[in-house]
Amino acid sequence: MSRIILGISGFYHDSAAAILRDGRIVAAAQEERFSRKKHDPRFPRNAVNYCLGEAYVETDEIDAIVFYDNPVLTWDRVVKSCIAGGQEAEEQFGQAAVSILGNKLWVEEIVRKELGGLGQAGRLLFVEHHMAHAASAFFPSPFEQAAVITVDGVGEWATTTIGRGDRNRVDLLRQISYPHSLGLLYSAFTYFCGFKVNSGEYKLMGLAPYGRPRFVEKIREELIDVREDGSYRLNMEYFGYLNGLAMTNERFNSLFGGPPREAESRITRREMDLAASIQKVTEDVMLKMARDARRQIDSPNLVLAGGVALNCVANGKILAEKIFDHVWIQPAAGDAGGALGAALAAHHAYFGEPRTVPPGGRDSQKGSYLGPAFSSEEIIAFLDRYDYPYERMTDRGERHRILARALADGKTVGFFSGRMEFGPRALGGRSILGDPRRDDTQSIMNLKIKYRESFRPFAPSVLSEIAAEHFELEGESPYMLLVAGIRPEHRLEARAEHAAAEDMISWVNQRRSHLPAITHVDYSARIQTVNKEDHPVYHDLLSECENQTGCGVLVNTSFNVRGEPIVGSPRDAYRCFMRTEMDVLVLEDCVLWKDKQPPPEADGNWRDEYELD
Repeated sequence: MSRIILGISGFYHDSAAAILRDGRIVAAAQEERFSRKKHDPRFPRNAVNYCLGEAYVETDEIDAIVFYDNPVLTWDRVVKSCIAGGQEAEEQFGQAAVSILGNKLWVEEIVRKELGGLGQAGRLLFVEHHMAHAASAFFPSPFEQAAVITVDGVGEWATTTIGRGDRNRVDLLRQISYPHSLGLLYSAFTYFCGFKVNSGEYKLMGLAPYGRPRFVEKIREELIDVREDGSYRLNMEYFGYLNGLAMTNERFNSLFGGPPREAESRITRREMDLAASIQKVTEDVMLKMARDARRQIDSPNLVLAGGVALNCVANGKILAEKIFDHVWIQPAAGDAGGALGAALAAHHAYFGEPRTVPPGGRDSQKGSYLGPAFSSEEIIAFLDRYDYPYERMTDRGERHRILARALADGKTVGFFSGRMEFGPRALGGRSILGDPRRDDTQSIMNLKIKYRESFRPFAPSVLSEIAAEHFELEGESPYMLLVAGIRPEHRLEARAEHAAAEDMISWVNQRRSHLPAITHVDYSARIQTVNKEDHPVYHDLLSECENQTGCGVLVNTSFNVRGEPIVGSPRDAYRCFMRTEMDVLVLEDCVLWKDKQPPPEADGNWRDEYELD
């Protein structure tokens, strides 16, 4: 009889659920993809229902339900931190108490009520937050043994851990505790530069190459004391999160020449240079940690998780330094991945089950295509119900020939194919695609489709077998979590006046390589390598693009607009398609052309539910 384990994360940000059958990942998804509330922190009832349906089980058939956090230890940290903060921490304590006393401390009762029971175990199991991260990184990895590093804002008390993974066991050997946190340090600069904490950190990372790291020494002297082993302590005199509701305080403001940037206001040279500086400090700390982990743990392999592991620039530096022979990063490295880690930790630690590593250096994450898929029949039923014009193209080769021609002609394509991705990156399941060779692709996709900041770079998807022809990348990067350089022979010399400009707009659209739409200002790219085993349909489309244009690379950005989650259903995809200036929508084998659709103002099928921007 098979063993079913359900993992749950929730009540902070990015709630999610994951389900295992005999240790194999059956399904995993974030709640936001169903609720349409970005970073939804609520109990993931929709994600849980999806996972149960994918596994064909009811609640009473589940062997164990596991939560990704220990609420008692979290409450312990909140109480002790607020006592240390004194009267100034009163407002912070009030908000934290509402969250923890209202949800986390009663999570067992909430799960019982939501699911109608607690499975065959009759009780909820708990895994500490960073153990859930560590388990999510090691157990799906392709390694029998590995060093494990987890770094985020904060779990219960831990903010950073170094450990060892060996077969079916993970041991955490060293820990840095709150309030000293590399993740919160990076979030403080995210806040100060005018971006939203817990979602804008990737914007700060994208902004960094525009700046000069002129504040590095000031950060090292005043804000963080870093030792050679990668351990660190923050100077809490500059931060507000310990005893208040803001990430920084007046002393931080004075250190960097004034108050935080107002959201949506013009980005100045100060913000560019601050981004470059904190990115450099973060990379240095991560490199020191990696070197210490290599000294401590006799393994050529490293796995990473926690929100800071989504810093793909730092990941690329670790790989390039060859500290380890192989690096694997959990695709859902943030809190969503904690649901998967909790389930895996219970399977191997609580139940003591052995672990089987897939042969051939493959991981067991299945390309992270772990969310819902929709059949052609379901899609056709949706389109026919609302009389949306489409062409059904069951011949994949012919469909891809038409799409490759459209892309080469400068059209943008919404691509909805197979199972939805688990994690923050679109990997060809729910993607918007464009031609990377065109000078105007980046600005068109940023301003007319994504409705986001013009400085933000786009990522390339590239056929695995030709990635080394375009990029300075050894091995594969299937989850878009590594940054590498464009090969020197493909680079074009940048004009010096752009690098010196105060305003970055004139800088953004400069042609820097033979693939301008995916080449950042420092000649880097955040790469997704695509192999035929993980996503054969997407691989075939890239292959057809290579046949027609000689370029097996596409711009790949997530299928959503700014402020919304990645689309989860055909309805979500159609709505996003019609709200933007995308030209083509692919829903499995159904192809829709924008100029043949009814205008939005005449389409009452979803206008009442969603207010048009």
